Amino acid sequence: MKTFINGFLALLILAASSCSLTKNIANPIKDVPMNFRDGNTDTSSIGALPVKDFFGTPAIRNLIDSALLRNIDLQMALKNIEASELMLQRAKMGNVPQLNLQITANSNRPSDNSLNGLSTSQFLKTSHIEDFNANLGLSWEADIWGKIKKQKEAAYAGYLQSAEVKKAVQTRIVAEVAMGFYQLLMLDAQLKVAQKNIELNTSTLKMIKMQFDAGQVSSLAIQQAEAQLLSATQLIPQITTAISIQENALSVLTGKFPTAIERAATLADLTVPDQLAVGVPANLLRIRPDVKSMELGLRIANAKVGIANAMMYPSLTISASGGLNSFKASNWFNIPASLFGVVGGGITQPIFQRKELKTQFELAKIEREKSVLQFRQTVIGAVAEVSNEQARLINLKNEYATVQTRVQTLQLAVKNSELLFKSGMANYLEVITAQGNLLRGELDLTTIKTAQLNAGVALYRALGGGWQ
Repeated sequence: MKTFINGFLALLILAASSCSLTKNIANPIKDVPMNFRDGNTDTSSIGALPVKDFFGTPAIRNLIDSALLRNIDLQMALKNIEASELMLQRAKMGNVPQLNLQITANSNRPSDNSLNGLSTSQFLKTSHIEDFNANLGLSWEADIWGKIKKQKEAAYAGYLQSAEVKKAVQTRIVAEVAMGFYQLLMLDAQLKVAQKNIELNTSTLKMIKMQFDAGQVSSLAIQQAEAQLLSATQLIPQITTAISIQENALSVLTGKFPTAIERAATLADLTVPDQLAVGVPANLLRIRPDVKSMELGLRIANAKVGIANAMMYPSLTISASGGLNSFKASNWFNIPASLFGVVGGGITQPIFQRKELKTQFELAKIEREKSVLQFRQTVIGAVAEVSNEQARLINLKNEYATVQTRVQTLQLAVKNSELLFKSGMANYLEVITAQGNLLRGELDLTTIKTAQLNAGVALYRALGGGWQ
């Protein structure tokens, strides 16, 4: 046995003399900027805030809680985690010897004219041979080149990656629910604006009809006022339809069949924060799920390169089997006479497949290089997303202030036009124009405020918030 083991060790040392295993590629992102474009150096970030702390409106939190519990995409992500966990458990069994139990019984009748038949008839005095066998077979592959270790590393990284994918799905769901709720509140506000404008136009129409009866205006004035009223009235079914569609979309996100959505808040109740902390770009590597997922993808690619490399080198397999064997069933369990045992070992070195294995190794290295590029692209894209949302928030704030001033001016213009029209110092076209401008201005105001709220949510998601 000692000579047997020494022989194998000598062969392994000889094979190892020509082997050089590859090294892993470390994190290739070394030039992450110190801060975002706004120059902020504060390390605190809203991305680290839990959902319940970032969203202060109870109605939004209730919808998000329902979505996190029932959303189909999230449930699929959880199933993927379960599958990855099973793959990891299987990979952990790579170093465990395989043990198989085999029980066989067969009967062989050779031809009477064959050499086996003549020998059996002459020496065993029988025309057939029986064989009864029960054995345990053990096989174990030594992980000399780290192939099994790399398989474990790949499986573990895959498991962690599936968890990060689930987090990324969660951040998307949280953002979509919040934005959908803000969109719903915007539509509610626009519906009120349209209804208020209808009342205003109706009052103006009555006033114009009175002046028509008094002979102060022509029928054209009535027709213009009626057209203005119908234009505002047309918005009602459009907005109502959009509200139903938005409620249905939120219902789907929360894993429910279409139903009405409880508001318990209005767009006017919500405030847009003056400033949101973004921290520094390095936080994205730690918090943002898609960035961490790509980093784990690089670890998987590293492991696959190691596996492909190890496949080109000799593999050592040690096997052993033992059990009971007999030509007669009556002697099958006659111990120790029926006992047998075999121990063996083998080194397998691919020869004709080496070109194919070499190609697979080179392809694995190319895939790893692609993973490096994808990782870098994801980091750059994440930093760009944060910068985009920062710019959007700043400019939307300025735009909102401008539109708010415009609406206030138009509200005053509507009041003055009505007073001037009643006193005969303004014509009906000035009144109708002022009312139409006010309608558009108030609708713009609700749209821009909603865009501000959505930009805040987008920034929260871009910083990796929503899964904590």
